[in-house]
Amino acid sequence: MSQAAALDFPTLIFATVCIAGFLGIFLIINWMQQRDIGALAWWGSAYLVGAAAITLWAAPDQVVKVPAVYAEALIFVACGMFWNGLRLFYGREMWFLASFAGVGAWLVLTQWPGMEGGSPHRVALGIGIVAVYTFFMAFELGRERRKSLYSRTATIVVPMLHAGTFLMPLGLRTWYPDVFATRWQTVFAVETMIYTVGTAFIVLLMVKDRHVHFYRKAATTDSLTGLLNRGAFLDAASKLRATHSARGEPVTLLMFDLDKFKSINDRYGHAVGDSALKVFARVLQESTRASDLVGRLGGEEFVAMVPEAMEDACIVAERLRVNFQEAGVVIDDMAVGATVSSGLATTYRAEATIDSLLLRADEALYRAKNGGRNRFIAADEEPGSEAARARWAERNKRADGKVGRFAGRRGPQPAAAV
Repeated sequence: MSQAAALDFPTLIFATVCIAGFLGIFLIINWMQQRDIGALAWWGSAYLVGAAAITLWAAPDQVVKVPAVYAEALIFVACGMFWNGLRLFYGREMWFLASFAGVGAWLVLTQWPGMEGGSPHRVALGIGIVAVYTFFMAFELGRERRKSLYSRTATIVVPMLHAGTFLMPLGLRTWYPDVFATRWQTVFAVETMIYTVGTAFIVLLMVKDRHVHFYRKAATTDSLTGLLNRGAFLDAASKLRATHSARGEPVTLLMFDLDKFKSINDRYGHAVGDSALKVFARVLQESTRASDLVGRLGGEEFVAMVPEAMEDACIVAERLRVNFQEAGVVIDDMAVGATVSSGLATTYRAEATIDSLLLRADEALYRAKNGGRNRFIAADEEPGSEAARARWAERNKRADGKVGRFAGRRGPQPAAAV
């Protein structure tokens, strides 16, 4: 069989339409089995619209009498649907009108003089619309904060496949006019097949990644508060302590216990008690940075680890105490007046263990509870490297001279905390 016959254009178009249609149906069937991922329905529909567009565009005039401008417009519908599917997949608001903005621009601008079929201006317009959608797809993928292997791959591969397929005609027309005049449709058909299969493969990996993340999060997260559970926190804290202590840098562990929590449950009911725990978890997250570790040990006991010396950790503890005292005045329309006590322990030593930090912080917390509650107590300092302490103090001094690493987190220090 000759090469020309092997790359027969109608055969390639037929194969492309079949593949796109099959994958569209496959994604929709997956959506029917996983209704929580609505993006699958959008992506599957986009594939079916794309298959219809290619069919109408390539069909002979005597078979289908649809103006080319409308067949080409369906391509932009598919692009908009794929982009909106990404927004839905990442839990963002869907922009329905924006999905069809490219179609509107195409139908209006192609009516202008000089925009006849095959003209350079018409090709450039189509490429420009696709480029805009490609940029938005790359933006949605790139802004995803959870950078797993699959999401990083999708950030690069999906826009490249999209752009490489639909922007190809302009490149051929500019640099290889002879190829564009005789074979560009064949090359486009082959690229479309690769794009169709490749993009479907990537989005299925993204869906699999979503499920893996869900089950991993379920195994490591406290179901009530959304914080790390005991096992996950201790594992992450051990790694954080090892990393910083190996460099002679301090880490401080903070233990928190809601004051008179049993009384809250007895007086207002367990539902209000659960709400109090959730309020404290929210305040704890808002009072710490993304680089700090926060978790729930169990019951009304919470814990945090910050890569800071005791002085700065006390600022965190006091800010949290004040914030929770304000947030706990009324919970679920009940005048609860919830407060929290905390104990802090710092280490510079690489040989220190999380258990030893927990023990020291727990002893300090016990003293805070016995001292009147609604306060924090810092554990006694442990022996450490004076050189490491000096380096850490100098680094903090330089940072404070620029902006202040804890700007906005400072609060008044109660007498009982010192």
